Amino acid sequence: MDLAADELERIDHAFARNRLLATFPREARALLEPFGELTDLAPGDLVLRRGEDVGHSLFPFGSTMVSMIVDVDGGRSIEVASIGQEGAIGGIVSCGQAPAFTRAVTLIGGPALSVPMAALEDAKKRSPFIEHLFCRYSDFLLAQVMQSLACNAFHSVDARAAGWLLTAQDRAGDRLELTQEAFAGLLGVQRTTVNAVVQQLQDENLISKRRGVIHIVDRVGLKRRSCDCHAALKSHYARVIGAGGSGG
Repeated sequence: MDLAADELERIDHAFARNRLLATFPREARALLEPFGELTDLAPGDLVLRRGEDVGHSLFPFGSTMVSMIVDVDGGRSIEVASIGQEGAIGGIVSCGQAPAFTRAVTLIGGPALSVPMAALEDAKKRSPFIEHLFCRYSDFLLAQVMQSLACNAFHSVDARAAGWLLTAQDRAGDRLELTQEAFAGLLGVQRTTVNAVVQQLQDENLISKRRGVIHIVDRVGLKRRSCDCHAALKSHYARVIGAGGSGG
C-alpha cells in the first residue's frame, strides 16, 4: 500500500472510530475531510495550554485518551473531564477563536484527527447537522464537568477510582499504561492514598498492576465498587448524541 493510500485508510478509520465523526453523513464529512490531518499523540503530550488560543480541534480515535486538567494554588491539579473516541478537544463549543481555559494532556497515546479551527467554524455555518451535533456534544461535556464536580465532592476515593478505571477501559481496553503517581494527580489526592486504593482493588482481584500498567480483570466487580457517575454519563451520552448523531 502506498503512502497516500495508507493515509486515506487511516482517515477512514478516524471517521469510523471516533463516535462523533462516525455519525457524519457524506455531505458533512466532505466539509471536514479535506482539512483533516492525522496526528499521533504520545503520553504526556500537551494538547492545550491554558490561556493560549485554540488553533485546531482534535478527534481522538482508537485508544487515545486526553485529560482536561485544572491547576490550582500550591502546585496541585485535578482532572475535570476526559475525552477519548467518543468526543473532541478544543474549539467544539466556541464561536471562533478563543483561549483554552484548562490544560489538556495526553494520558493514553494514540491517533487523532486534527482539524483547523477555521475549517471547523466554516463547516458549522454550512452544515446544520454539524452545528447541532457539536451543540449537543457541548451539553454532554458540560454534564461531564458537573458530574465530576459532584463526584469529587461527595464520593469516596475508591468509588471514584473504580469509576475512572471503567471509563478508561471503555476507551482504551483492559490494559492501561498509567502510573500511580499520574492516577493520584487525576483524582486530586496524595499518591499514598491512591497506592492504598489500587492495592485494595488488586486484593479483591478486580485489577492487576505492575510498574506503570494497570490491567482490568473484573469489570463487573469494578462496577459494584464504582459510584453511579460512570453509568450516568454513559446514559446521558446515549440520549444526547445517539448512534446517528441525532440524540437517543
